[in-house]
Parts: sequence; C-alpha cells; structure tokens
Amino acid sequence: MTIDIGSHTIGADRPVYVIAEIGLNHNGSVELAKRMIDVAADAGAQAVKFQKRTPDVSTPEHMKGVMRETPWGAMTYLDYRYRVEFDRPQYIEVGDHALLRGLDWFASPWDEPAVAFLEDLGVVAHKVASASVTDIGMLQALAATGKPIILSTGMSTMDQIDAAVDELDRSRLTVLHATSSYPMPTEEANLRMIPTLAARFPDLPIGYSGHERELQISLAAVALGAKVVERHLTLDHDMWGSDHSASLEPADFVRLVRDIRVVEQALGDGVKRVFPGELAPLAKLRRVQA
Repeated sequence: MTIDIGSHTIGADRPVYVIAEIGLNHNGSVELAKRMIDVAADAGAQAVKFQKRTPDVSTPEHMKGVMRETPWGAMTYLDYRYRVEFDRPQYIEVGDHALLRGLDWFASPWDEPAVAFLEDLGVVAHKVASASVTDIGMLQALAATGKPIILSTGMSTMDQIDAAVDELDRSRLTVLHATSSYPMPTEEANLRMIPTLAARFPDLPIGYSGHERELQISLAAVALGAKVVERHLTLDHDMWGSDHSASLEPADFVRLVRDIRVVEQALGDGVKRVFPGELAPLAKLRRVQA
C-alpha cells in the first residue's frame, strides 16, 4: 500500500521518506528553525516536523510550577513551555520557508487544541508522538481530520499500539518503530520490530524513528524494510535543550540521507540474475558451463 503526503508517496517501491525532526530544537527561534529547514532541504530530506503543544492543556499539573533554569533565566516549567512554542504567524513563516525549499512540513500535536491549531494552518499530515499513543481523544480528533497520520510507537506495548491503530484510518496510516530513550543505547534499538510490525500490519507502510547518536542503526532499519526514517536534527549538540544530544548535526544528517539512498539502491528486487558486471568474470573464471 502507498500513502500520499504532500508531494511525496510513501511505501511499496518508493524512495524512503526522510523526516528531519526539528521538534523544539529551534528553542523558540524562527531563524534557527529556518536554518534547520535549509539543512534538511540541502541534505535531500522530504519533510521537516515540529511539535505543537497547548501548554496549559498538555503540561502535567505536577510539572507546571516546577522551576527550571533556561537561557532566558529561571522560570516555571509552564512558562518555559510557552517560551519555546511558535504562535500562528511564526508557524506560517517557518511553514512557508519549508514549502519554498520543497519540503513537506507538519507537527506532532500533544493535545486536542493543538490538532485544531495545526488544521487551521493546513498541514499535509499529522504525527502522533510516542507519548500520545494512548491519548484516545486526541487520536479520534486526528482521525476526524482525514489527513495522513504517522504513528510512532515508543514506550508502548503491542496492545496499546493495536488500540491506537484501531482508532485511525488505516488507508492513511504509517506506523514507525521507535524506542523513546534519549539518546538511545544500541541494545534498546530492537530493530527486528520492523518486520514484526510489517507482519502485524501488512497493509501499512512501516518506518523507523530513531534517537540514537550514530547512523548505522537507521541504515539497518532501511535494510529491514523501513519506508520512513525520522531523525532529530540540531545545529549543534551543545545547544541548550533536552533533545539536542539525541539529534544529528548537519554533516551527519547529510551523510544519513546519502547513505539511505545507497542502501535502498543496493537492496534490489530479490530476483537472482547474472548482472552485466559479472559477464567478464563469468567468461574468464567459470570452467564448467551449465
């Protein structure tokens, strides 16, 4: 099955759909977001993704008043959440920049008002963050949009994943294997979940959302059949913020996209044949002809 998102098609024999997860790594700066969009476009990605929260709704009550040190001084966790959120004009500015660079753009809503906010902006798809797999109300709101949905499955059981899939329109759904450790240790990658999900949901494109520091695991995911690869992008690991350590810097993101294209080309079609490059060695080395 294939699914159209924006100007791209996911699944079957289509090129791997690469998403640069900007998330909140822009730290509330439109200019930083634009620079990361440029990195993603120059690398050859197909999409950039953000996160959208309505802080009063999505912030747990026990966290709202907790004090946090930030680059803008000490503030409550709730105030910090407001500080790094883009408003409507800012999202229009970064969204337009992504479109001008040939990228699809969308976000992970963390609450139902955020779904309405993103719908008002006309996003081409929605992404369900792993933290929201069990938020049935929000899943129903997302299903009602009729937009393509990409579902991450970190920190979830198979029963929880099944329940989430049941709430969504399978004709517009892509499921991503994920492990929500930041950064993710290699032993927690569990990449064999990619064929497991493909067997459980044979009608859905399956992909991978990674939080490791290196590139090899994401490339192995492609070899195992991932049709989507999502990786966090940062301009610098040393920037302030919680996700930068589990993100790729620009040079590594460029290498990731380049190597994904090499791996998918190398996979071939699984049909055994004698390739043109083998004809000369065949004539020279094979003593007994069939």
